[in-house]
Amino acid sequence: MLPLLSPPRLRAAANANASASAGGTATPPRPAVILPGLGNNTGDYARLAAALRDDHGLPAAVVARVTRPDWLRNAAGLADANYWRGTLRPRPVLDWYLERVEEAVSEARELCAPDGKISLIGHSAGGWLARVYMEEFDASDISLLLTLGTPHLPPPKGVQGVIDQTRGLLNYVEKNCAPAVYTPELRYVCIAGRYIQGAPLLGNSAVASDEVLAVDTPSEGGGAVIVNTSDKSTPSSATWRARFVGQGYKQVCGRADVWGDGVVPEMAAHLEGALNISFDGVYHSPVGADDEERPWYGSPAILKQWVHHLLS
Repeated sequence: MLPLLSPPRLRAAANANASASAGGTATPPRPAVILPGLGNNTGDYARLAAALRDDHGLPAAVVARVTRPDWLRNAAGLADANYWRGTLRPRPVLDWYLERVEEAVSEARELCAPDGKISLIGHSAGGWLARVYMEEFDASDISLLLTLGTPHLPPPKGVQGVIDQTRGLLNYVEKNCAPAVYTPELRYVCIAGRYIQGAPLLGNSAVASDEVLAVDTPSEGGGAVIVNTSDKSTPSSATWRARFVGQGYKQVCGRADVWGDGVVPEMAAHLEGALNISFDGVYHSPVGADDEERPWYGSPAILKQWVHHLLS
């Protein structure tokens, strides 16, 4: 039977795969490459990169070089007929981003030991773009993809009021990129946040407070995490903030009345076959985050809960 975890505020599988390396020869930590999310720039991840190097001993943490104006390049997709049909492909529209990833990976490779491995950390859209990169470029030395608040799944079809904001990109990723695995050779770790529960725009309905989120079991080598959502923080009457956030969640997963990190619903940030983990009280972005009241995935207290995946 899978474990049921429900510690206070922060929930995670801090030692989900610690036993995998027990008794074995310790391997040196891998250099990591951080892939920015939509609208973020390189500087947003400077503190995370420094903490990985200085506080947790990674030999390198390279952030792909992205500026906020760079994201305007995506407007090139408007000239592609596939955009209007909802069948847009990542290339060539996102070639500029994939090239920045390749540059960062090449830099990390120079800091690797001979035959060393690399970890990818993808925040938000950077997580599914990492999957595209691994499909299109040489990924033979990547042994870990860790995603933070990534909307992995395409929105469901046929739901009233839902428009695929990626115009088919996530459908392409789901159909054409390798499925998630959790093996000794390659591990997918997908981390979701539970910062706020959304609510429908009208009415008072909400997810039952005792709902349990079932998480997929990794293909091998790791344990799944099931998060008990029976905290009593859900208000009996939905706030306007919850209704507003819920409309964002609905565009991603087809439902408003779910938990998420304020931008990405928890259910969309997990992948079948990966090691899926959820944290309570964790906000989506470093922009607007506060380490004490509104921590994001890279805040020091949260980082401590998942950094072991980069070290093992």
